[in-house]
Amino acid sequence: MENYRQAYEEWLSNPYFDEATKAELRAIADDENEVKERFYTELEFGTAGLRGVIGAGTNRMNQYVVQKATQGLANYIVKAGKASKGVAIAYDSRRMSPEFADFAALTLAANGIKAYVFESLRPTPELSFAVRKLGCIAGINITASHNPPEYNGYKVYWEDGAQITPPHDTGIMAEVKAITDYTAAKTMDKKAAAAAGLYEVIGEELDDAFIAQLKSLVLHPEAIRQESKNLKIVYTPLHGTGNIPVRRVLSELGFENVYVVKEQELPDGDFPTVSYPNPEAAEAFELGLKLAKEVDADLVLATDPDADRLGVYVKDAKTGEYHTLTGNMSGCLLADYEIGQTKAVKGLPEDGMLIKTIVTTNMADAIAKYYGTGLIEVLTGFKYIGQQILGFENTGKGTYLFGFEESYGCLIGTHARDKDAIVATMALAEAAAFYKAQGKTLWDAMIELYERYGYYKDDIKSITLKGIEGLQKIQEILETLRKNPPAQIGDYTVLSARDYKADTIRDVKTGEVRPTGLPSSNVLYYDLTDDAWLCVRPSGTEPKVKFYYGIKGTSLKDADAKSAALGEQVLAMINKML
Repeated sequence: MENYRQAYEEWLSNPYFDEATKAELRAIADDENEVKERFYTELEFGTAGLRGVIGAGTNRMNQYVVQKATQGLANYIVKAGKASKGVAIAYDSRRMSPEFADFAALTLAANGIKAYVFESLRPTPELSFAVRKLGCIAGINITASHNPPEYNGYKVYWEDGAQITPPHDTGIMAEVKAITDYTAAKTMDKKAAAAAGLYEVIGEELDDAFIAQLKSLVLHPEAIRQESKNLKIVYTPLHGTGNIPVRRVLSELGFENVYVVKEQELPDGDFPTVSYPNPEAAEAFELGLKLAKEVDADLVLATDPDADRLGVYVKDAKTGEYHTLTGNMSGCLLADYEIGQTKAVKGLPEDGMLIKTIVTTNMADAIAKYYGTGLIEVLTGFKYIGQQILGFENTGKGTYLFGFEESYGCLIGTHARDKDAIVATMALAEAAAFYKAQGKTLWDAMIELYERYGYYKDDIKSITLKGIEGLQKIQEILETLRKNPPAQIGDYTVLSARDYKADTIRDVKTGEVRPTGLPSSNVLYYDLTDDAWLCVRPSGTEPKVKFYYGIKGTSLKDADAKSAALGEQVLAMINKML
């Protein structure tokens, strides 16, 4: 914003903005940097919606930014002629989540669009399920996923239950951008909205339908019955939305020994036991592992605040220690279990498909090949997996078997179109019971996968480059690699170079060029010898450039060594460019 001061003064003087907002802004009057930080730009509505620090100002998450975004969404829905279908709204345990949900609902209602609002916090996959179950045109989820406590966010879903993809994402973004005056956002009284049938509270019926849907996906109920008394599960919802649905589904399936981490059980937007509630971080498991050792648990599970990601530790019966499973490892464990046991129980459809993102492990390719299923690669972001499921439904070609990405997210079944940590928790508990009935742990099952498919190991390195100069530098790195693709990366020869921005896959040996077949994205990917790979992409949310890579080793030790070497070699290659 050219004149951030002007915007600041406008918020102070305009009667539209409430007194609490003005008091917060008056308190920073002498702090020029803070005024600038809050008003120099608008919190951008991107393809994933909004995400930012809670507070007053155009570059913060607050009721006015939420109302403006919702007005843009409402304008898009009205222009599409879909206002009669309504919008489902869910929210997590973060500060201001229930309030933001209501502000969004009342802006929709004021535009003649019915809002279905959950009575209390719910996980992301249930919102995705509700959109389809209620026949809504869209969904809004108030969450900042696993960000630190000062953040909140706003995600938009479309009628298929997936987060918005083209053309709807760009269409909604344009409508939000077109609103330059915050006071243009409509709202109405909550009682009046309810009386007009434009605000409906939802809850129990959808919970029951959602849980029933999950339970219908169980492949081996007999294994659960056999091991329900023996299997010990430690679970933490990390102060988020997973507590009630996870415990409910495990209890209804018969698991008797579920130990919940007491200190992290209740919803709390301050997340007092962790610096940030991310199941990928080791600290998220400190309390869970302590409890696991006390009760001698078989597995330790943690869901993030909106319960779309699942972190896992499993016990090695031989040593007694707990191993962490990366998103790739738990994804492959579940992919192999779900596809392998579907085949054993009822046979696989001829057009069955396993879906992964381009930065997900190549072990997925080996699993698909082993079971003779199709494999589809999509861009990073679970919404693209959701998009494929919609394509199967619309064309009648392709049957969804399993989909996952490296960032701790997968989906079993098609009841939702986003990552679902509730169903993943259920399936992992089922798989643990199934293997336990055979005298094996989940860690044993993981080692068997390595022995069958190869010791795949995948990792990420990133370089943070802050400020305007940093952003330029990130673009320069990508352009350098784009113009002069490397022939060699570390110990590996480059076989082909994919440029998702230019839509090309170039065979290095033959020079042959074919399209990627995926939407345009500023991402580079190199297929390397020995089933290794490297992918370079700028972060969409932080001033970082990320390097995803994977190798295939002959043992755990060999894989660790090869992975560490490639990581160092990639950073050395990039450092020469800085």
